[in-house]
Amino acid sequence: MSLFTNSAQVNTPQLLTSEDSARAQELTNQLRERFSSQVVGQTMLRESLITTLIAGGHILIESVPGLAKTTAAQTLAHSVSGTFSRVQCTPDLMPSDLVGTQIFDFQSRELTTHVGPINANVVLLDEINRSSAKTQSAMLEAMAERAITIGGKRIELPNPFMVIATQNPIEEEGTYNLPEAQMDRFFMKTVMTYPSGEEERQILDLLAQRGSDTPNMSGSKLSIDDVQFLRTAARRVHVSEKIEQYVVDLVSTTRGSGPRPIDGLAQLVRLGASPRASIALVRIGQAFALMNGRDFVIPEDIKIFAHEVLRHRILLTFEALADNVTSDEIVDRVVQVVPIP
Repeated sequence: MSLFTNSAQVNTPQLLTSEDSARAQELTNQLRERFSSQVVGQTMLRESLITTLIAGGHILIESVPGLAKTTAAQTLAHSVSGTFSRVQCTPDLMPSDLVGTQIFDFQSRELTTHVGPINANVVLLDEINRSSAKTQSAMLEAMAERAITIGGKRIELPNPFMVIATQNPIEEEGTYNLPEAQMDRFFMKTVMTYPSGEEERQILDLLAQRGSDTPNMSGSKLSIDDVQFLRTAARRVHVSEKIEQYVVDLVSTTRGSGPRPIDGLAQLVRLGASPRASIALVRIGQAFALMNGRDFVIPEDIKIFAHEVLRHRILLTFEALADNVTSDEIVDRVVQVVPIP
């Protein structure tokens, strides 16, 4: 019994110090300021990107064309030192174009391994739903295992490693729906909306001041060590048993159970969120608490990102789709019925 207790004590993470919390807020504010200088409005997108980076996950951005999905992703990527790759996904993109391949060297008479653009700290997969199923499977391995396989050889990807993917929901020609297994690998799916009239005028002012349509990516950046510090610090943010139970109740309610099951949910939801959603909610909650100067998670840290974490993990029935029911409406109902601790 004493051996078990000692092991538990060794594995218990240290609590955040005031110095760690202050440093985390300073680094987070740098990211926020950098994002705001390049992208007008889109506050929720900014918070989702930074939170996912700190939580150690991947993020999918969805919107109609022209809402600066790529600019937002590039801004976050260039705010962090390290390597960055952008891949424009097309139907003819092959797995070898993404992960790399082996090439025969006639001089040495040997096969040499050439790693593809996936081998970077931050990878932007633009219009991911335009890539074929075979290429998407290669992406899934990289996102899930943080490693790739070339010629039977496993190659670890850089640490940290983050995928930022974008997709356009209104184009159907030449697109492939992402499989559920790959969708589940994204910590969040955030949806961008049209800017307000005032924000659109600010966009025009920003372009006039910049003198170019190309974003200015110069300026100070966070180091890789800074990112690693933020990720380690986030894991040390305390999550109480009540918060854990709140997360479990939210996720289980999408499956038709939970403390207050929703009547008629089985006619709308074919498959609820997986336990990976619970993990993502906790990690996101820890990261967002850290960003806001707290060493403990509160229910609002979970609730504010419930839609981003759950919307792409809820599969609707044909009846729901025919009635134009959305997964966001299901999440609205789930958040409403689950009691807040």
